[in-house]
Amino acid sequence: MRTNLADWLWRRVCCALLFACLFTPMSTSLSATAAPVVVIPLKGAIGPASADFVVRALARAADEHAQLAVLELDTPGGLDLSMRSIIQAILASPVPVAAFIAPSGARAASAGTYITYASHIAAMAPGTNLGAASPVQLGLGGAEREPSGASKAAAEQSTETRKQMQDAAAYIRGLAQLRGRNVQWAERAVREAVALSATEALEQKVIDLTASDVPDLLAKLDGRRVTTASGVHLLATKQASVTVLQPDWRSRFLATITDPSVALILMMIGMYGLFFEFANPGMVLPGVAGAICLLVGLFALQLLPISFVGLGLIVLGLGFLVAEMFLPTFGSLGIGGVIAFAIGALMLIDTDVPGFGVPIGVVIGLALFTALFVFTVSGVALKARKRPVVSGAEAMLGSVGVMLTNEGTMPDAGNGWARVHGERWRVRSAAQAALPGEGARVRVISRHGLTLTVEPLEGERKAGHS
Repeated sequence: MRTNLADWLWRRVCCALLFACLFTPMSTSLSATAAPVVVIPLKGAIGPASADFVVRALARAADEHAQLAVLELDTPGGLDLSMRSIIQAILASPVPVAAFIAPSGARAASAGTYITYASHIAAMAPGTNLGAASPVQLGLGGAEREPSGASKAAAEQSTETRKQMQDAAAYIRGLAQLRGRNVQWAERAVREAVALSATEALEQKVIDLTASDVPDLLAKLDGRRVTTASGVHLLATKQASVTVLQPDWRSRFLATITDPSVALILMMIGMYGLFFEFANPGMVLPGVAGAICLLVGLFALQLLPISFVGLGLIVLGLGFLVAEMFLPTFGSLGIGGVIAFAIGALMLIDTDVPGFGVPIGVVIGLALFTALFVFTVSGVALKARKRPVVSGAEAMLGSVGVMLTNEGTMPDAGNGWARVHGERWRVRSAAQAALPGEGARVRVISRHGLTLTVEPLEGERKAGHS
């Protein structure tokens, strides 16, 4: 009896083990293999457009239940606010994020260093570099400082610069401690702007591994456990499908308008469009186009670190240029407007981040085009002022008319009727002189209501009396 019970139990255990071996690993493997890997390329300067793209791409990876998001980095740095938006999205992401500095020859300088430290996995391709994360390059402001040793005291820097440096160092130190990476080198990257190659970064435990490309990276990450905001994840990336996300129309449009040069041009077009609409009411198209361009330009500028002094000088300069078209200042307002516009355009972007300045060539080109346009319009307006008036009351002055036969009783010799511009007008002589006779020509010298003051043309008085 006891033997039969033992055999029955042994069979049950064997069946359970066989079921677990056959079915459980198979289902786990299938689910892991089915989960895709999302690659998010991040190239160029990090700004509002790239931050929006990365944040939405990470949200999409979470919605699609991706097992890994690879952030492929090649950036010289970027704006502080945009960088922090990306880091916040990485820290809150339920999907593991691997920062991969690639391809060979790429770099992750300044803001890219912070993003690499914030990612769950940090990797580099051979021939890449990482570092140089000083706050001046991050667009936090402050005066530039030359590379110096520890002998220079911190008191030589302004209080604002020291506060920014301490904040940046504490930020990257916290990221390094969170991911278990080299804290000392992270602070040096901020305070001394040092950089590392891929081999050096791996030796100093700044990154987790090196890989030649994305497939090589996925093969090396296979079987790794990663802790995210949603818990521990076991990666099965060796045979996973890879989806590369590219910026959509929204990201490309945002990247275009947030270019400082484009934003400046949009604002100029907007102001000139509104000027033409106000100067010629009813044209409609300049007003509609100007209002749209002005609003889009202002939207782009509010996303950028602008100097309000520079923006004020640009608006003042454009105001002077518009006033030059209406006031006879003989170029004084126009020249002042061009100078104010050029200085304001150079001061407009308040950061030293590469890729976020207005090139001097663009400023010079816009200033010359604006000056040429304004002075051309002013010249045309000046010529128009010198032309004789062809309509209205002023058009009568200087006109030549012909005296008519008086059909009624003349009150005195200084009054009569004449035909001017095909119309019959009451006329009177200047200085109470006698008017010439019928058929004589007279010139209008003034108008008072419906009465014209005239004088005879040279020689017409004699002809009228002969």
